[in-house]
Amino acid sequence: MNQRSRLSLIVTQTLVLSLMLALFGRLFFLQVASGLKYQSAALSIQSRDIVNPAIRGAITDSSGIPLAMDRPGMQITVNRSAVDELPDKGSAVFAQLGKLLGMSAAQVFTKTRLCGELAIGQRSGCWNGTRQQPIPLTKLATEAQALKVLENPTIFPGVDAAPVPIRSYPALAGENAAHVLGYTGVVTDADLADTTKHFYRNEIVGKSGLEYVYDNYLRGTPGVKTLIVDRKEAITSVSQNTSPTPGNNLVTHLDARLQSATEAALASSVKRSRSLGYHADSGAAVVMDVKNGAILAMASYPTYDPNMWQKGLTTQQAKDLFSTATGVPALSRAIQGEYAPASTFKALSIVAASSAKYNLNALYDCPASLKVGTQLFRNFETKSQGHINMTEAIAVSCDTIWYQIAFDQWLKDGGLSPHPSLNDYFFNAARGFGVGKKTGIDLPGELSGRLPDRQWKQAYYDANKNFFCNYTKRAKPSDLTPYLIAIAHENCLDGNKLRAGDAVNFAIGQGDTLVTPLQLTDIYASIANGGTLWKPQVAKAVITPKGEVIKTFSPVINGKAPVTKSDIAFLHTALRAVATRGTAAGVFANYPIEVAGKTGTGQVLGRNPNGSAKDDTSWFASFAPAASPRYAVVMMVSQGGFGASVSAVGVKDIYSALFGVVGNKVDPAKAIFPSSGPSAALPKVDPKYAKLAAGTVTK
Repeated sequence: MNQRSRLSLIVTQTLVLSLMLALFGRLFFLQVASGLKYQSAALSIQSRDIVNPAIRGAITDSSGIPLAMDRPGMQITVNRSAVDELPDKGSAVFAQLGKLLGMSAAQVFTKTRLCGELAIGQRSGCWNGTRQQPIPLTKLATEAQALKVLENPTIFPGVDAAPVPIRSYPALAGENAAHVLGYTGVVTDADLADTTKHFYRNEIVGKSGLEYVYDNYLRGTPGVKTLIVDRKEAITSVSQNTSPTPGNNLVTHLDARLQSATEAALASSVKRSRSLGYHADSGAAVVMDVKNGAILAMASYPTYDPNMWQKGLTTQQAKDLFSTATGVPALSRAIQGEYAPASTFKALSIVAASSAKYNLNALYDCPASLKVGTQLFRNFETKSQGHINMTEAIAVSCDTIWYQIAFDQWLKDGGLSPHPSLNDYFFNAARGFGVGKKTGIDLPGELSGRLPDRQWKQAYYDANKNFFCNYTKRAKPSDLTPYLIAIAHENCLDGNKLRAGDAVNFAIGQGDTLVTPLQLTDIYASIANGGTLWKPQVAKAVITPKGEVIKTFSPVINGKAPVTKSDIAFLHTALRAVATRGTAAGVFANYPIEVAGKTGTGQVLGRNPNGSAKDDTSWFASFAPAASPRYAVVMMVSQGGFGASVSAVGVKDIYSALFGVVGNKVDPAKAIFPSSGPSAALPKVDPKYAKLAAGTVTK
């Protein structure tokens, strides 16, 4: 054999050996290294889980009144294994069920199909479980419908009726709380894909609000019967059969009576605003305990019936939840609505002025207007208030004092050519109070608001420079006005610069500044308590169905506001003056509770769908009692008009419910909390409410 042949043989042998090693390596990987994985996968292919839902834990208010709970529903189910054996594959049964339940035969057919059996565009309402588990058509059947099924097995072969727990939001004190409580729904493919959680198909889980955040505590453990089936889906054995374990109860800081009163006050304020000629398209109100950050009530308007998710949404209802025509009821304005804080922001401007060494007890000029550069900035209603001190400036809500101070500080920081070392007193004060940050409340979807400082200006410019520099090509025809074209040109040239107009607008809570009603509540709570910024919390504790405490949620401090004791003392005096002789004096005249607060009327750019200019945002931010604060209450009505005539009245209604004010007198017996404030004790669910979750239906 020559050298060339020997070399070819060696190459061939090496190749064969390599292939054999690769083959044996793959066999080892499949049979040994990954054996358990593939054994489990094979078992899952031939196993079918039948899920028996657990009783979901209740969500209660601080006194034990259930805000959300499972109540007995009546479920009518179809056994596909039995129905598929019928000569007509269940067509006659589906027709009878449709008549009984007010559905079409086609709807019944779709509801009893596995999702994989239908085309992608036809899967609405399909069953995401297995063929072996009875498939529910409704959980809201009447007793008559259930008895009809149970008493006529020949007419309804393969159909059954049985009690089943369904989520209920009973509104026992008239409360709604839809945006806080959230809702539940069936596990989706996206939920199943979450490797951090273990769900069974067709299990009920939290989808939003407290139901979502505390789902692990509330859900409990479903009972599962695992059936082993052959390739023809015939059951060969049962591999496990466990009983469900009820979920735990979540106790909140909410008070059902206060929640109801807050919602009523908000709705009344919206109606009052509309009666005054404003659009008043939405609103929010928040009540917080200033000593620990506990959320005692939180309302958003418009709202919706939280029970609608259990009844099943119609296509129109689903559209209405997110439609601007209906006010987007799904949006929680308290934590997801961002608005210019307007004059409520002047409390932070006081802190900024104090940091800049302005004498808060000195006199300052409050002219009708002030010219900054080429632009004239006017006082509210273009009124001159003369030579006044800072307390009076807060009470009457003077703007021009702040225009002057902010402009002076902008110049000291270098104006359009800022110094390397900046004071930025106004931005730093706002940042120290948490403007532009999420509060961290235990609810999903919270927005951060906006702090339009120098860093934000640069980031905004970088993101939008191309649009501004090509405005005439990219803007809508309706936006091609000479004014907007000039603004775009200016922003194209130096939109990253902090201009004098930005600085003076920021000082009065206008311009690009945005806060959520919750953020403003947290800010005023910190002013009330001496500077502590609490993390707002709704949850108070988790307890077992037997009443054992398994977790409590202690107060959490987010930070300390950059404020001195003298600043706090000044703000308490000035904000009290707002209600005694300032912009809110007409609302709180002779009111028996000493309220300290600030009105705000935020200007809004843009137009409504009907072409009319948008109305101002109405604010009132407050705390009480002024001498020894315990509660912070904030209300906002979008496009609501003046803060004093709308939101301040609504806040007064909330305080009246809190303290038991009737007329101009306090009736302690009608107060929601005792004079010492909300109790720290944990409640026991009243047996009369627990009976709502009991009940059986017999054949």
